[in-house]
Amino acid sequence: MKSLYRDMDLPQILFTLMFILLLIAACLWVVQPFILGFAWASMVVIATWPLMLKLQNLLWGRRSLAVIAMTIILLLLFIFPIALLVNSLIDNSAPVFAWATQSHMMPELTWLNSIPMIGEKLYSSYHKLVAGGGAAIMTQVQPYIGRTTGFFVAQAGHFGRFMIHLAVMLLFSVLLYWRGEQAAHGIRHFAFRMAGRRGDAAVLLAGQAIRAVALGVVVTALVQGILGGIGLAISGIPYATLLTVLMILCCLVQIGPLLVLVPAIIYLYWSGDTTWGTVLLIWSCVVGTLDNVLRPMLIRLGADLPMILILSGVIGGLIAFGMIGLFIGPVVLAVSYRLVSVWTHEAPPPSDDPLAVVEELAEHDEENPVV
Repeated sequence: MKSLYRDMDLPQILFTLMFILLLIAACLWVVQPFILGFAWASMVVIATWPLMLKLQNLLWGRRSLAVIAMTIILLLLFIFPIALLVNSLIDNSAPVFAWATQSHMMPELTWLNSIPMIGEKLYSSYHKLVAGGGAAIMTQVQPYIGRTTGFFVAQAGHFGRFMIHLAVMLLFSVLLYWRGEQAAHGIRHFAFRMAGRRGDAAVLLAGQAIRAVALGVVVTALVQGILGGIGLAISGIPYATLLTVLMILCCLVQIGPLLVLVPAIIYLYWSGDTTWGTVLLIWSCVVGTLDNVLRPMLIRLGADLPMILILSGVIGGLIAFGMIGLFIGPVVLAVSYRLVSVWTHEAPPPSDDPLAVVEELAEHDEENPVV
């Protein structure tokens, strides 16, 4: 009896729980600077693991050569482009906002007269707006533009921290490429201890969801943004690199590249360069509709999940967690969806025959009469 009381000692249980929680908090505090880099490395390695295995088969089965090749690929296709884009964003944002804060005349937009039927009315309404409140509108907007300029100038100091995160991500990616099977086995073993076969299935589904997002959402956004940026650069649009970054971000949040391409087309027509404006218009039609074909095909290669589920996870995860939420959101929704689906299909389906339902209820009443 005393041993039972000693085993059920409530203060001992509370102090043990407090010690475990304190130990977990201390561990998280120690590894906190590396969490973001490790999370990004995990997403990149999971998404590109099939490519690494193919390279290993081509390189005589040598894991070391495959890891070196994947490291070079990450440097050339991921690290260097992101660093250049962020650097360009920081360098070019200040001149753009400085131009916006300067006092300048509103454009005439005489080409509005050439629009059939409604051109004269649009031109007249536009000039009434400029004459009546254009200057007042700019006066109200300029303080906010100035604050935005200050924000971007302040963010320039975070460029070094961002580069450190990229370096940590590359280091963890190399380690995960080298010992990927052991890491995956450990995670699956822990999930199996937590929830049995369902836990193991959830881990596998999370990997499929990450691969689906990487292929379907990120690759599609990069393709659309880069193709749109090529069109802007060829057409002679200023700040094409900055606009390319903006297009990629718009594609990641599922807005599309037309939010950037349409104003560029209007600018070309307004400046009188109708030839390049027409070329960019045709090119924008191709780039703007590319995701309707490319994204579903790539997502199906990663995981057989509903399109609305992945897109909702991408947008919601981006809003909730930032850029890493592009992967966290779809993984959470995909795992939850699949677990709920398995749980609902475990029970036998109800009978569709109304007479059978009535007979089952009658049998139940006979076996359990109401007193």
